[in-house]
Amino acid sequence: MTCAVIFGGSGFIGCFFADYVLANKLFDKVYLYDLESYREKPFPYRADLLGKYAEKLEYVQGDVRDVIAWKPLEPVGFVANFAAVHREPGHEDWEYFKTNLYGAENVTVWASEVGCTNMVFTSSISPYGLSEDVKDESTLPVPVTAYGSSKLAAEKIHLAWQAADSAQRKLVIVRPGVVFGPGEGGNVTRLVKAVRKGYFFYMANRSTRKAGIYVKELCNAIWWVHQLQLKRGNGVLLFNGSMNPGPTISDYVAATCEVAGIKRFLPNMPYFLLLSVSYGIELIARPLRISHPFSPVRIRKLVRSNNVLPNFLVGNGYPYLYTLETAMEDWKQNCPQEWNW
Repeated sequence: MTCAVIFGGSGFIGCFFADYVLANKLFDKVYLYDLESYREKPFPYRADLLGKYAEKLEYVQGDVRDVIAWKPLEPVGFVANFAAVHREPGHEDWEYFKTNLYGAENVTVWASEVGCTNMVFTSSISPYGLSEDVKDESTLPVPVTAYGSSKLAAEKIHLAWQAADSAQRKLVIVRPGVVFGPGEGGNVTRLVKAVRKGYFFYMANRSTRKAGIYVKELCNAIWWVHQLQLKRGNGVLLFNGSMNPGPTISDYVAATCEVAGIKRFLPNMPYFLLLSVSYGIELIARPLRISHPFSPVRIRKLVRSNNVLPNFLVGNGYPYLYTLETAMEDWKQNCPQEWNW
């Protein structure tokens, strides 16, 4: 009887990967190691998703920033390290480094102690930096944010773990674009809500590309790449997790309207006007600790392309399961409440 351990297991990707592993009977048991249980998260869908696995799923409370003393009784066949501080904006620079670097160190040390030789680490496309140029897995990373820098450093820590026993250890590093789906609560959720509620505006960014991937597609791609790795005997494989090509903002909007069955006139507002307004809102909201979707950081991100291509997946013949529209439709069918605000 073997188990898989998912660090950051109560998070968005962690819950879906646990579902993928158990639904496909890849391991006999899955442990979710996280600061809080998925049942306590403000996304009820995660508890609904995993509720059917009561006997094969176990939550373990723990902080990857600390030394990990817990160990399961079963042999550990696979480790997934999804634990991270990642939302931008939302954290101080030191918070990204403290969680992402200490987490990488503690998880890899733990994997060595339990004798696990198979691991996936979710990095990010942020290490590529800010540029309108097309990027793929061969592009030199030039991170410009604390988050991107901490993720690139965490990649190196995982690579050092693999190199310490390169004959046995297998490491998959995935750099996902925006990951969306039921219970996400992030950028694409906000876009869907804004389009449906009628307060979404273009800012001369209709053609801005945003590399993204449906969460179920990402889980399938991770396991597909791992199986390819075992077949070929590669010690390390790195791939960008995105649709091909990455959708534009107008693609996301069109898919949302199609799946929601709505028509919207979406005006094109001047970027600098909206940015100025966002600073005014932030000036008032921050001291009062009011949450709002008009952060200047988010406004600036909306006009920057993340034109990252999944050349590894495409070049190796990965069979995509979803288009943008079918992903949105699957999301709506699985979690209709997030499409009925």
